[in-house]
Amino acid sequence: MIESLIEFDKSLLLWIQQIGSPSADPFWFFITKKENSIPLYLFMLYLSFRKLGRERFLYLLVFVALLITVSDQVTNLFKNGFMRLRPCHDPEMIALLRDLDYCGGRFSFFSGHASNSFAFATFFIGVLRRYIPAVRWLLLWAFLMTYSRVYLGVHYPIDIITGALFGSLWGILFSNLYWKFILNKRD
Repeated sequence: MIESLIEFDKSLLLWIQQIGSPSADPFWFFITKKENSIPLYLFMLYLSFRKLGRERFLYLLVFVALLITVSDQVTNLFKNGFMRLRPCHDPEMIALLRDLDYCGGRFSFFSGHASNSFAFATFFIGVLRRYIPAVRWLLLWAFLMTYSRVYLGVHYPIDIITGALFGSLWGILFSNLYWKFILNKRD
């Protein structure tokens, strides 16, 4: 069962890689770089400040910092625990991947990009959806970020699916904790 899932995972990665094209590569390289999302992060913080006010915004900053720390560090524990090689470091896969001259750290399970992106998106959706229903579009950004990781051959699909689920759970948990904390502050 596990072996067939791993084989399917590899086949799906190779299929995604092969439908890629040199004309689309720059887009996916742009999307995958965390620093290119800084304007989005700043915009979300600006919206949060405008909608929540100064005091709630300051608490939000604390919750976001804790969320990203937890998501990122637990992801690293999983990577170092499972030690699944990234496709671009796996000798069996290297010859089969499109050569995009891009890799990353040694291990891939599960994706930190996916975990952090979905944690960020679901947290802000949980906090801001009552004020800004369009904030749900953050899920599209998170999906594009995580898809880029498979497209570039640095993660298997299972890595990003697991990371997205993991990050979503943390984002939902932290947004619920944020609102419980804020509502208890009133008392």
